Amino acid sequence: MPLLGGVRPPIAALLCTLLAVAAFSALGLGTVRERDVPQALSDTERQIAADTALSVATSVNARATALRHSAASVTPPAGSTAAQVMKSLVAPRASAGRSVQGGVLLAPNTGKRIAADGEPVPLTDVDVTALARSKDVAPRLVTSGSAGPRLLFFARVAVPAPRHDQDENADQARDLDGSQGSDARTLLLVVSEKLVAPHVYGGGRTGQLVGRNGKVLATATAGGPVRASGTGDRALLAAVERAANAVPRTTDAAGSLLGDGHGGLRRVAGWAAVAAADGKDVASGLGLTILTFRDVPPAKGGPDYTRFAIVAAGALLVITALVTVALWGTVQRPLLRLHLSAARLAKGASETPGAREELARPVPVAAFGELGRTGRALESIRRQLLGETGPEPAPPVRRRPGVRSVALAGVLLIATWGVPMLFLIHRVQAGKAVPAAVVADQQSRTEAAADRVRQILDQSYTDLREVASAASGQSRERTTDALRRALAGHPKYRSLYVLDRTGAILTRVGQEPLRTLVHAPTGSGITRVNTEGRIPAIAAYAQIPSAKTAKTAKNAAPAVLFAEIDVNALNSPLSRPGLGRLWLTDERCRVLAASVGFQAFEPLPSQGFTRLVARTEAAPGSVGSPVSAVLRAETTPGAGPSVAAAAPLARTGPAAGLGWRVVSAEPAAALKLTVYQVQARTTLSGLLALAAGIACLGWLHIVVVRPLRALAGCAERLAGGDRRTVLYPVHHDECGSVTRSLELLRQALADRGRGGGTDPASVPAQSSRCGSVPGS
Repeated sequence: MPLLGGVRPPIAALLCTLLAVAAFSALGLGTVRERDVPQALSDTERQIAADTALSVATSVNARATALRHSAASVTPPAGSTAAQVMKSLVAPRASAGRSVQGGVLLAPNTGKRIAADGEPVPLTDVDVTALARSKDVAPRLVTSGSAGPRLLFFARVAVPAPRHDQDENADQARDLDGSQGSDARTLLLVVSEKLVAPHVYGGGRTGQLVGRNGKVLATATAGGPVRASGTGDRALLAAVERAANAVPRTTDAAGSLLGDGHGGLRRVAGWAAVAAADGKDVASGLGLTILTFRDVPPAKGGPDYTRFAIVAAGALLVITALVTVALWGTVQRPLLRLHLSAARLAKGASETPGAREELARPVPVAAFGELGRTGRALESIRRQLLGETGPEPAPPVRRRPGVRSVALAGVLLIATWGVPMLFLIHRVQAGKAVPAAVVADQQSRTEAAADRVRQILDQSYTDLREVASAASGQSRERTTDALRRALAGHPKYRSLYVLDRTGAILTRVGQEPLRTLVHAPTGSGITRVNTEGRIPAIAAYAQIPSAKTAKTAKNAAPAVLFAEIDVNALNSPLSRPGLGRLWLTDERCRVLAASVGFQAFEPLPSQGFTRLVARTEAAPGSVGSPVSAVLRAETTPGAGPSVAAAAPLARTGPAAGLGWRVVSAEPAAALKLTVYQVQARTTLSGLLALAAGIACLGWLHIVVVRPLRALAGCAERLAGGDRRTVLYPVHHDECGSVTRSLELLRQALADRGRGGGTDPASVPAQSSRCGSVPGS
């Protein structure tokens, strides 16, 4: 019967696995080379470009939406001219800090200019007639004008029609928007805004807006010396143009490039398409690409890991050879010889011709352990079959090294290689291993994240002020209707409500307010309206202007308008790839929003972050400055060393006086640095070697060592005169084969005992499974 399993598969698996680990160590560590520009810097530059592109896309979408909302909510007084209506829409955008250059009103169907304000709107390359007939017009980029590139935003606006044009325009309005005609005509408002350069962070970094044809449309510098453009930069722009046009324009369209070297510096560039995640927003069709770059000193020649890889792989090969030879010489070879000897004795115990010759050769006995005990028992049985001696009781079993000790020694020998690889060799000191440029980039991205949150709060505040102005002098019913329209048009609001001077709610729309602080503040701004609960409540508030006349003020509700901002609207801009975990904290370092799950108003995860936030504080009256550092593992329990940064939420605007901070932490091990790559591969090699040793030698212990201990006991009892215990093999391997042979020998010895006058059948027979552990 062929043997299945047994001693050979675990030893062969151990040999093959350790050879594979040695090959992995040699190739994985020997092929690591220090790059002149670490991959972590290239990845960070790509992510900074993606962050900047997202900010630009968000700004364009917000400006387009705000213009449409303003145009839809305008209610011009009777008798207002088209020029007055247009100016009432354009002037607030210019005063809000937006780079509005001019505006024009176009008549529907014909595209005729009805009114204009500011600089001429560049419509030379635009089909005005088709534009005026379109119902939804996305923003457009015009680069052909002499004044520079301009963004054109569009909106429909109702303008009172002159008396002699009302009948004519009623038919046009009915065709355009499905209305039944009125005293107002619907015109197309076109606002021209200057293409503003993207805001970038980090000393010496430059950000550029690049058009479809690779032309630079706007440039901004974050400070520090910037190398003048040259041939290498033109090549870089061409490479960015090719890369950006080769993929769909979504937020995933981003990459990094390495420019030329100059003056001992190397240019690192990142690019990203200005688009939303799905590529379906109004900014995606502009064909804009963000290019950011800066010059960094190339890394000096790092260590060569080839020699270490060869030495480590060679040491493991030597250990593999020693363990394999030891197992072969002390376990596999003696067990196979024992298997053959037991089969030969079983054949010699039969009554077949020539069987007596099989008993003439002695049984080879192993040097020690269970194999030696079993061999000595077989040799005693052989002599009993020849009639040379009688049953020999087995000597008392002493605790001596056996096969189990060999397996344990093999594990320890492998551990002498694996444990240092796992815990000691190539350990990285994060403070020295992380380049200063990577730490600075973490700070730059944290500042950008704080700016994104600030934009959301500022936009919420600006939109709320417009709603408050629209509610001025209105009755409670009209105010409620205005709040419903505002809530429908601003998904970031979760609840809108009006407070009287005592803090009581006069009217409310949306979800139940989360506020626990009952007060009606003066002025307007951003505040926190609760200090406990499951969800932090951050709100924008604005005073509702008093009515201008007593007649309109009779049923009005002059008070404070609050808009609670959905916390998810603040969590979303904090979640960015490659930036780690981010938290928005209040002035007491309690968490208000985060990129990962958090509990409202919980403290920062460790004191290291709290001390880092304290370093951002400055003299009274100032908002502080951003800081960054590499935090050791002791300061961030459970997370390991981290590259952390903290930045004030806002320097200007309604959120400037809150004292809030944005804190980020990226595990240092997640950075694509050569030292961490080597550490990870070294650790993996040690882990694989230990796992292979424990698994394969544990397998050997289960299928060989434990059955051998039971087998040795059965053989010694049989040699000592036990003829009544029937032996049952459990496995079809070497131990099972020896057990079957022992059973045949038992039967032969029992038959000879009957021939001598002893009747073994007079005593009840017992059974024993000698291929298994006793008691199983």
